[in-house]
Amino acid sequence: MDVILLERVAKLGQMGDTVNVKDGYARNFLLPQGKALRANKANMAHFESQRVQLEARNLERKMEAEGVAETLNGNTYIAVRSAGETGQLYGSVAARDIVATLDENGFSISRNQVELKAPIKIIGLHEIIIMLHPEVEATVTMNVARSEDEAERQAAGEDLTRRDAFDDEDEAEEDELSIEDVFENPEDVVLDEDGNVISADEATETDDPQMAEADDATHGEEMKQDGEQIG
Repeated sequence: MDVILLERVAKLGQMGDTVNVKDGYARNFLLPQGKALRANKANMAHFESQRVQLEARNLERKMEAEGVAETLNGNTYIAVRSAGETGQLYGSVAARDIVATLDENGFSISRNQVELKAPIKIIGLHEIIIMLHPEVEATVTMNVARSEDEAERQAAGEDLTRRDAFDDEDEAEEDELSIEDVFENPEDVVLDEDGNVISADEATETDDPQMAEADDATHGEEMKQDGEQIG
């Protein structure tokens, strides 16, 4: 469908441009929102007769939006939500929640002014673009946390979603401890055929015939030496 834009529309064009869009986009958004008119001779003539007034109104709205942007841009708002240890939310923070938060803080906007491709589903600091006017935008930060205390820690730079990762790293380091890290005299440590640590006594009780024979020979030699010393 060909439409005449009554204001600047991102990725489409400027006021007065005639553009071709999908029928559903025109019927469900552009036309009912007053952002465009069907492109025909009658509407084109109407637009040209109203162009000066439309441009003046657009300029006024733009200036108002710029005033709001000065006080809104850069603000941070806290949203406390339940979440697991990894930071995954049990629910989400959607555009309607952001609208409600801004409304509570004195900024009245609509959901279609919130640039949010998908609901927020993890704790952290999330930057959100608010389209105050086709040519004016502001950026706010949603600090999504499990508590006010965690929100303060996140604002200070702490990453609360990596706690489990650090724990896993600590456990991995413990698992990788060497024999030298565990025993004072690692040269006295005996390992069985599977690499498990066993005591010296357990090592002498092995079922290996060759090791048993060697142990018997050593024991016999010790007995012989003891006998000679006694004699």
